[in-house]
Amino acid sequence: MAYASGKNAFGISDRSGFRFRLRDMKREWTGALVGPDEFEPKHPQLEPIRVGPDPQALRNPRPDKAEALQVYVGVPTVEAPTLERVRAIGVVGEVSVMGTTSGANATPTGVSATGGVGTASVNAVSFPVTGVSGTGTIGSVTVTTTGYTTYTVTVASGTNSYGTGNKYYIGGSVSPTLTLNEGDIYRFDQSDSSNSSHPLRFSTTANGSHGGGSEYTTGVTTYGTPGSAGAYTQITVASGAPTLYYYCTNHSGMGGQANTP
Repeated sequence: MAYASGKNAFGISDRSGFRFRLRDMKREWTGALVGPDEFEPKHPQLEPIRVGPDPQALRNPRPDKAEALQVYVGVPTVEAPTLERVRAIGVVGEVSVMGTTSGANATPTGVSATGGVGTASVNAVSFPVTGVSGTGTIGSVTVTTTGYTTYTVTVASGTNSYGTGNKYYIGGSVSPTLTLNEGDIYRFDQSDSSNSSHPLRFSTTANGSHGGGSEYTTGVTTYGTPGSAGAYTQITVASGAPTLYYYCTNHSGMGGQANTP
């Protein structure tokens, strides 16, 4: 097939459909024949991306593995009937041994700390401590005794020798005045079924919330529901604690006073 040529030939633009002199028309990179004022060169972004050298790239890299790292610092508190040969060795070492069983016959022995700075401490609950030593550039041994007492709490209701109404019996005595020594731990066991609906709490005001006071919570922990197995209110008496009063949150006049010398 023959095509027109020469200075008098005309062509039709593939883009606009306009007529131009053939000798003035241009062919784009797409193959389209367009007028001189319609011509568009190929944009650089349409070229293949050139990948240069990467001096920071690793050859045959392996992906990182996310693994949990467990780090233990010091020696955890140990609670057991028998404690033997508890040691801490290092630049800084600490050993803390605590027993929390009322009337336990536990005997910690061989407690020591060795290192640039080493300390060993035993927080005992009314049981003997033997074989405690500390060595090192700076070494110290501290032995302290913490009292631990459990009171059984029951509730009597109705008309009794003390009068009419509900009353706490602490260790068999009706609403006695207690002595709670600073630093000691006292647990008030409310697992007896008579404690149902009678939560025992502390206040700095006689008769607690029923006397216009509020609940005292410093060092106080509670567990379970009064009247069910394992339920108790426990207090670790803080240094400088004020005179306290134990009371029932639901009923007035059930409690008594607790001195904190």
